[in-house]
This record gives sequence, C-alpha cells and structure tokens, in this order.
Amino acid sequence: MPRDIARKVLELEAHAILDLVPRLDEAFDRAVDTLHACKGRVVVTGMGKSGLIGAKIAATLSSTGTPALFLHPAEAVHGDIGMVVPGDVVLAISQSGETDELIRLMELMKRLDVGLISMTGDPSSTLARHSRIVLDVHIAEEASPLGLVPTASTTAALAMGDALAMALLEKRGFTPDDFARYHPGGRIGKKVVTVGHLMHGGGNAPIVGIGVSMRDAIRTISEKRLGMTCVVHNDGRLAGVITDGDLRRHLGRGDDLLRLTVDVVMTRDPVTIGRQDLAVSALNLLETRKITSLVVVDQEQRVEGVVHIHDLWRTQLF
Repeated sequence: MPRDIARKVLELEAHAILDLVPRLDEAFDRAVDTLHACKGRVVVTGMGKSGLIGAKIAATLSSTGTPALFLHPAEAVHGDIGMVVPGDVVLAISQSGETDELIRLMELMKRLDVGLISMTGDPSSTLARHSRIVLDVHIAEEASPLGLVPTASTTAALAMGDALAMALLEKRGFTPDDFARYHPGGRIGKKVVTVGHLMHGGGNAPIVGIGVSMRDAIRTISEKRLGMTCVVHNDGRLAGVITDGDLRRHLGRGDDLLRLTVDVVMTRDPVTIGRQDLAVSALNLLETRKITSLVVVDQEQRVEGVVHIHDLWRTQLF
C-alpha cells in the first residue's frame, strides 16, 4: 500500500533526525563558534543531493545573519574556487565522506587559509580527515525501498544545517528587525516589519513644543497631513497629542482655538508604541483603540515619530 511505504519513509526520516540529538557534542559547539567568528563567508559545498541540501543551508545561513554561498565542487575545480578567499569557512557535506569531487576540492582548500568543517555519515572518512571539525550525521538506513536513494541522509544533513543556523542566529542576537531587513518581500517579510520601518520620523514627524499657540499647531497638522501633532517638552519627552478630533471637540464647545495654547487643547498620556515593535501589533492597537495614529517613543518617552493606520494598511499586514 502506498500509505504503508509513506509511513515507513516518514518514520525512518524522523528517526534519522532524532538520532542526531545524542551526537550534539563539543564538535557542534566548536562548529558554531568557528562559523560565528568567520571574518569572510561560509562556503557550503556538496555533490548531488548533498549539494542541493547545501544550497538550502547556505540560503538559510545568509537569511539569518551569516553570509554564506554555495560552491559546486565540480565547478570549483574549473575556476570557481576563486570564490573562496582567506578568512572564509568551508562547510562540506557528504554522507559517505568519499565523494571524489569533494575530496579533490578539499585538497585544494587546504592550500588556502580557510576553516574546514565537514558534515558526514562516516567520521573516519577521507573528508573527515581533511576537516578541522566533523559533525556526525550518519543514519541507520535510507528510507528508499531500494536503500540507495538519498532520503533519510539528506533529511539528517538538512536538519543539522538548520540546527547550526538557529544556534548562530541566537548567538548573534538576531532580532525581528534584522529579519525584516533580510526579508523585505513576501508574507514572511510583512510579519516582521517593525514600526520603525513605517513611521514618519525626523522632519516628517508632526511635533510642536508645549506652550506654543494653537495657530502654530494647526499649521503643523495641516503641513504634515497625519491629522495630528505631538506636543513635547523642551527635552523632547511626549507631553500629549492634538488630533483632528480634539479640534472638533473644542470648536463644538465654542472655544476660540486661535487664542489657546496647545497644552490647553492636547490629550495627555496618549497611546504610544516603540520603534522595535512589530507593525502588526501597531495595527491591532490602532483598531482596538479606534484611533488613526500612534506616537513612537523611546524608553525615555522622547518622540521618535508617528505611525498612521494608512501606512499599515498600505503594507497589507492583514
């Protein structure tokens, strides 16, 4: 039955990953430290299916703060080895550890000032002997009915690559803001866009000082076109906000706005947010409070900018 075969494949591949856990030893720690200290790029290489896994690992490393590239072993010996420069670290992947093209490449790599890390199913192989650090990814058996097609072995290598990438991400202190910088497009990018990416800051932020006339405040509201202005103390700390709604309420009471100062009209203790907060959190806050703008402040409550609900809608966060 097809489902019986599928069940066996999934079980064998799951076991291949779980079997890696007890092998996470000092070699893994040294590999992470070596990759973290790399002054150049991480050059991932492998032949055949291992090469395809290597390309994915290189992409994952690059997108999480570790510059990496994939080098095809066969192309490398025909000139592409020039991509490797002193200071790089090479991560070579081979289940057998005896892949001809890879062994030849490793011999060439030893002439360069690069670190060599191998990911292999045979820690006593030629590839392992060439390497400074060896990560053991051997498997009990392939999930292929023929026992020949790389299946469980490539799953194990991919999982170990992901483990390296996530350990490096944590060691680097990689933040959602960093992730957004590397993933500006697609649904993932939208999920990690921060308020700081969308806010109106600097000269584009509507800000007036406390005590100024409402004439000046109205002029700022009109010029900045966000339907509000922040009111700040002399040290830049937020004192309050004046919105179109505040203007309508005072006019409705018959107040002569142009004779008033901002501290009389402003709403004190407005809703604020930090520049590192996710934009989707800002959108939820705006919709929950039924307001159109949020003041962006730092830890000392100094105004850094304003984010408007229209900016968030244009990003299509929902």
